Amino acid sequence: MFARTPSPRTPGPYGPGFTPGYGQSPHVVIAGGGIAGLTAALALHAAGFERVTVVEAAPAIRPAGAGLNLMPNAVRELDALGLLDALEAGALRTRELRYYHRSGGLISREPRGIAAGYRWPQLSVHRGHLQQVLAGAVRARLGAAALVTGVRVTGVELLPDGRPRLRLEHREGAVRGRASLEPDVLVGADGIRSVVRAALSPGEGGPPWNGKLVWRGVSRMPARAVGSFMLIAGDDRQKAVVYPMSRPTGQSREVLVNWALARPAEPTCASTEERLRGDWDRAVPVETFLPYYAGWEFDGVSVPDVLRAADSAHVYPMVDRDPLDRWTHGRTTLIGDAAHAMYPIGSNGATQSIVDARALAHALARHSDPAEGLAAYESERRPVTTALQRANRELGPEVVIDLAHARAPQGFTDIHEVIPAEELAAISGRYAATGAFDPSTVNQGSPYEVPLRAAARAPHRPPRAVAARGPLP
Repeated sequence: MFARTPSPRTPGPYGPGFTPGYGQSPHVVIAGGGIAGLTAALALHAAGFERVTVVEAAPAIRPAGAGLNLMPNAVRELDALGLLDALEAGALRTRELRYYHRSGGLISREPRGIAAGYRWPQLSVHRGHLQQVLAGAVRARLGAAALVTGVRVTGVELLPDGRPRLRLEHREGAVRGRASLEPDVLVGADGIRSVVRAALSPGEGGPPWNGKLVWRGVSRMPARAVGSFMLIAGDDRQKAVVYPMSRPTGQSREVLVNWALARPAEPTCASTEERLRGDWDRAVPVETFLPYYAGWEFDGVSVPDVLRAADSAHVYPMVDRDPLDRWTHGRTTLIGDAAHAMYPIGSNGATQSIVDARALAHALARHSDPAEGLAAYESERRPVTTALQRANRELGPEVVIDLAHARAPQGFTDIHEVIPAEELAAISGRYAATGAFDPSTVNQGSPYEVPLRAAARAPHRPPRAVAARGPLP
């Protein structure tokens, strides 16, 4: 059914110890061990790169966060890396997406993944499971030393020859170590508050807030209580997203349910914005926001019941990043949220990070000059993700909910009397085309397989010695 790559590694055309376009394998450092960084490490390894190091500030890679959806174009790339079976063991294929008005009226229902004609499924998965699959594969394929936790990039300096110089900090209890390192290539995958991005674009400031809050959590419920579809419901002020993300287990047939809610912050505290920016991931009682969603039920799925079943809830400001005019400076570039953090609309956050990673490895493998490879990666990916960032600020495909509310605020009996079917289809198709994840494009297969042909070799200069000022692993 799927266009699988038989091996998770593409043999390099120069044999062991060589990488396409470089001669001896360069040292690539990836700042950040999240989805973007770990996928990049695996993609680079599959493209023939022998020396890749991921540095992650957290003391360990632990299952954390809530759920996410991976669109078929991202699943295609993970399949090419040989990860689909492990990923699906803890995920659920998303077969249908439904949009509802808060009154309960069904706006549209769309097949997803295989049911929509893709060769790969759309997957609903816990972020922690995805990260564990990626981290396990990095350690198994690249070696345990390739993933270094408890080490934070604290600064980046660009040298005259285009190489990056990193400042690293390691902290274990009261012991702190510092070092500097000059790798051949630096990839900033360190998230929306990226240190690498700040070094490349000084003075940019923090992520802009649109005045809305997002509550997220995971519940465990009987499968019959949450249906088999993903729902997005609301009006022009607040919305709810609910979907199962695991297969039923146990006698009670329970599933993991991801939920996310969004609405404007109440103007009760002048310091709300600054307080939330300083407390990025804050636990809150479900009771603080439950009243806003009283009575929200859609084809048997009760949003209040889902919320009451949550073990915990966290609140975040809804922020993104302004599009950059440039990601790449010499031998340093950005991927994932560090490059193009966007509002959580359209299931494109993790999806685009994974595509970034594969595109980056492909471009580096095809160019003898690292700077040229990074520039080629950016020239392909930045226009697409910039368009998605802007589309998400305009609500992306979720705009159908706002349209339905604007035209029929009290609800409706037949949505096609409110929004013609052709208009609904055009909105969905336009968004898919913006991100190049329409079925015809995705089904052509991955464009990021490294060709097995020799490229011109560039002289390789080994990394300069680490200048340490304390213990660093």
